[in-house]
Amino acid sequence: MTARTNAAKWTPVPLALTALLAAGCATQGDNDPKPAASSPSTAPHGYVAGAKEGAEQQSRLLLNDPGSGSTRVLDLITGKVTKTDKVEGTAHLATDGRFGYLHTSGATHVLDGGSWTVDHGDHVHYYRAAIRDVGQLAAGDGALVRSDMAVTAVTGKGGRTALYDRAKLDKGEIARTGTLPGTATGPVVPYEEHLLALTGKGDTAKLAVFDRDGKRVTAPDATCENPKGDAVTRRGAVFGCADGALLVREEDGKFTAESIPYEKDVPEAERAAEFRQRPGSDTLTARAGDDAVWVLDVGERAWKRVETGTAVAANTAGEGAPLLVLEADGRLHGYDIKAGEETTRTKKLLTGKPHTGNAPVIEVDRSRAYVNDPDGKRVFEVDYNDDLRIARTFDLDVEPVLMAETGR
Repeated sequence: MTARTNAAKWTPVPLALTALLAAGCATQGDNDPKPAASSPSTAPHGYVAGAKEGAEQQSRLLLNDPGSGSTRVLDLITGKVTKTDKVEGTAHLATDGRFGYLHTSGATHVLDGGSWTVDHGDHVHYYRAAIRDVGQLAAGDGALVRSDMAVTAVTGKGGRTALYDRAKLDKGEIARTGTLPGTATGPVVPYEEHLLALTGKGDTAKLAVFDRDGKRVTAPDATCENPKGDAVTRRGAVFGCADGALLVREEDGKFTAESIPYEKDVPEAERAAEFRQRPGSDTLTARAGDDAVWVLDVGERAWKRVETGTAVAANTAGEGAPLLVLEADGRLHGYDIKAGEETTRTKKLLTGKPHTGNAPVIEVDRSRAYVNDPDGKRVFEVDYNDDLRIARTFDLDVEPVLMAETGR
């Protein structure tokens, strides 16, 4: 793999290990970090056993070619590519910020991307550790995985949800802890030390709240018709519904829900069905049919429909950042969200004809966006704050049909 830069070269800040880790730690390779032991009484705040702490976000891209099964992890700090176990026939790749979940027809393969962020509210820790294949979850194609730092919820096609110990997963162990009662319509979302589920039969689902052990604790008076799409923001958890979105919040142990409706009736084909965001951001995006994109400002409780060309993928970093839309012309377009107007575009990025299946996607973090070009065997790094300048191009030895970013 080689990384190519344009004339306006962007050089990543060198990896700086902070003094928060034990001072006597010997230098190890990225895939064999062995920090010095630290007792509970001497361990600094934020310490994570077996990990190195960095001064910046430790972003990595998980990449998979379902045809060949080739799977790679691209370290965006060092530019190094790591080969991992082959996973053939992958239908979908999801991530919780650290682990990649590669869904096949028979099971879900778990890949530890070895980079993650711990947000304490007033400050943030960035970690990197060994990249490793963890094993498989007993849920195949169609499974939905959602996770926080304590629990991983895996909902199968039939709506049954199995719970796994996330702390054990961090150690490379798969430990099932229980099963939620009943069935869920869509994913079960960990939020504020609880689990949110939309339950019921038919098109109308009811909101239910469970504790991490799977015990039902409350059921706010809220429903969601034909639910599709979900996201977690700093202002609450969001579920997409036929009439807009359902926002679920927790305050002082009490859960409430409110509707954020579309301003008018929206045909099913133009509904927001899959949200994309910078992790934690309060601004969500979703395709609105073929030629438009929805932007949901959770803070303002408002939807904005932006007319675009034929949209293949969309995302945004949030307030003040452009709406990024990959269109059928193979170019990445930037739109001013408030004005709803295009402001800039790139050259053609995609080698082949784009489509709206698994690929391509736009991953966004605090300073860069990433676009995968499967046919061209490459990934583009885009500076969305600099007129969509192509900062780096990563040439690969596989077709990156599926892509997800960890470390955020």
